[in-house]
Amino acid sequence: MLKEYDVIVVGAGHAGNEAAAAAANLGSSVLMVTMNMETIGQMSCNPAIGGIAKGQIVREIDALGGLTGKITDLSAIQFKLLNQSKGPAMWSPRAQCDRKLFSNYWRENLEAIENLDFWQDMVTGIIVDKHKVIGVETSMGLKIKAKSVVLNSGTFLNGSIHLGEKKFGGGRMGDKSSCGITEQLESLGFVSGRMKTGTPPRVDGRSLNFKLMEEQPGDENPGKFSFFDETKPLSKQKSCFITYTNDKTHEILRSGFERSPLFNGSIKSLGPRYCPSIEDKINRFSHRPRHQIFAEPEGWNTIEFYINGFSCSLPEEIQLESMQTIPGFENAKMFRPGYAVEYDYFPPTQLKHSLETKLIENLFFSGQINGTTGYEEAAGQGIMAGINAHLKINQKEPLVLSRDEAYIGVLIDDLITKGTDEPYRMFTSRAEYRILLRQDNADLRLSQIGRKIGLLSENKYERVLKKIEESDLLLKEIKKTSVIPSEINPMLKSKNSKEITQKVKAISILSRPNISINDVVSCSKELQDSKEKLTLISDALEQTEINIKYNGYIKREKENADKLKRLEHVEIPEDIDYAKFSSLSTESKEKLNSIKPINIGQAARISGIKPSDISILLIYLGR
Repeated sequence: MLKEYDVIVVGAGHAGNEAAAAAANLGSSVLMVTMNMETIGQMSCNPAIGGIAKGQIVREIDALGGLTGKITDLSAIQFKLLNQSKGPAMWSPRAQCDRKLFSNYWRENLEAIENLDFWQDMVTGIIVDKHKVIGVETSMGLKIKAKSVVLNSGTFLNGSIHLGEKKFGGGRMGDKSSCGITEQLESLGFVSGRMKTGTPPRVDGRSLNFKLMEEQPGDENPGKFSFFDETKPLSKQKSCFITYTNDKTHEILRSGFERSPLFNGSIKSLGPRYCPSIEDKINRFSHRPRHQIFAEPEGWNTIEFYINGFSCSLPEEIQLESMQTIPGFENAKMFRPGYAVEYDYFPPTQLKHSLETKLIENLFFSGQINGTTGYEEAAGQGIMAGINAHLKINQKEPLVLSRDEAYIGVLIDDLITKGTDEPYRMFTSRAEYRILLRQDNADLRLSQIGRKIGLLSENKYERVLKKIEESDLLLKEIKKTSVIPSEINPMLKSKNSKEITQKVKAISILSRPNISINDVVSCSKELQDSKEKLTLISDALEQTEINIKYNGYIKREKENADKLKRLEHVEIPEDIDYAKFSSLSTESKEKLNSIKPINIGQAARISGIKPSDISILLIYLGR
């Protein structure tokens, strides 16, 4: 009934959507198979995109020609650029989204791709011939042929939902789990494991007292994710709100521990270390008197709120009783309780850097099947899997991004070379070249690659070239322009910066930490004239300022990277006690003590060990 396809994409979550869009936009005939056409692109947990390091990944996807940034902008209800008090390597965009709009826009954009077809069904296995995938089998008994297959199963492989002492099958509440694939892959030689994630309750916003909470508005001048002109920044925004748990909250939560699947043995797998459930938090961090709770709106036209920070799998009555002790939640009405999900994954060391499996040719894995957590990590893998599935069947070399090119490169390299036994989440600290991998320059780093493979349009690429041209022009103008005391001193005085006594180059003033490029430009008629010639003022200005202010840091980072490479084989004593290193995180101590690496190179390859940890060890070893 169904024709043979170039690529079959299994699953329509964040990984599957980017994979299907990439392969189809590159020219492959693609079939997306999903168990429910109504949940394409559904945000199963938090209705937000971006955050620390995650925002950088989304901008990289956009620069390559992917869709997550565009979809986020179209469905956003709030935008914030996080960490602006720190250096630009830490700036991370984050958007609160309208959950329904996000899913609707994904479906609309996918349906607009001409050679992308859809089929609602459950894939129960792959068809293999001589260690090469040639199609999939479905629960309807169909055998659909394809030259390559991309598996993006999310939390659905043998998914089990836990809510107090209740346990039932499902990949998410209201959706059944997917069965058959794990068992077949294991029979083919793959190794699988189990992981756990969770989600918090949703509540009726009309029952909350926001006056008792701290309002968290969006940025005064909001940005957006996509570099390109298809989307515009928000003209209005919705606020989030922050409050805190207390001793009474913790007492009630503890009263349900005996019925908690986390503590009674029902859940045996590991959950995300950096996004623990509320019961896990008060158990592991019992010394803390309170924990942050965020009330986040689910959309423009709904009263439903997502309770970020209160992920929970305790019985629903315990969830509600404890929640009602939190300031602002005294009269809270719960729409649905939080719950935990256990699911199968396949340790990613079984993959090549292209995300093709080592055991079965033309079979690709992306998303949570590889042990990651988060929409953004899934989408980053998805676009790469879709690109490489297309390249492979066209006998072309795979696209592999290096660690100094993209956070996506760091993510995939970490997964492939280190593996993971707990849900992997991206952080800026995982990237040793993070000052090179900023959110503002993702287009400069990756758009040429996107254009070369044919995923980024010519019009979009021309915009990037224009940004480069105008930034270079402004940089030259600032380097050659001088300012005199009468022009610049009033501004310097207002900024509590040392005034000048003679004519100096404008670039020396801009190098000062508390002086912005707009401050300098406003004091020079020459620079104002140059600025007025620019059409992409904000992009070019920001790029120029960062390049001037952080040029020295960039050079130093490259030197440090070279130094680490030379010291990779420094031996570590067998009797070293990592517990005495106060500067190491708990995670780092646990993993170093468990694995006991024999040299710095091996230590650096352990999942979760950061470049800063290696520096601490090198100092201890006298290197």
